[in-house]
Amino acid sequence: MKILMVCLGNICRSPIAEGLMRHKIQQHGLDWEVTSAGTESYHIGSAPHRFSQKLCHANGVDISMQRAKQFSAADFERYDKIYAMAGDVYDEIKRIGGRKVDMSKVEYFLNELEEGSNGSVPDPWYGTEEGYLPVYELIDRTCDAIIKKYK
Repeated sequence: MKILMVCLGNICRSPIAEGLMRHKIQQHGLDWEVTSAGTESYHIGSAPHRFSQKLCHANGVDISMQRAKQFSAADFERYDKIYAMAGDVYDEIKRIGGRKVDMSKVEYFLNELEEGSNGSVPDPWYGTEEGYLPVYELIDRTCDAIIKKYK
């Protein structure tokens, strides 16, 4: 299975999700691939936010080598599952895909915790370092749910 985690700028939420999911895939010995992208071009080529890196590192997950990239319509062909971290991200994925895109591959990330909730992972970008912890914990629980569901 090929998974793409998508947030706005690809430096906070989706890199954490990519790193945690990659770590869990290895722990479970699964033949899955995971990467991440952002719907906007603000940070293309940048490393994940320092607080995202710090929190992942403290939990044994190294995301320092990841670099932000932008989501494109071609990603619909590359990935089996595309997870949107928030409602605005979901809408932008749909816009980028165009009228003929098959949105059946796209899901709200948090729907794996609570089906049909269409919830958004809070964006910690505007807050303090402490604001990253609940985001990390939410992403961690959701990655566990994905592993359990598709393993």
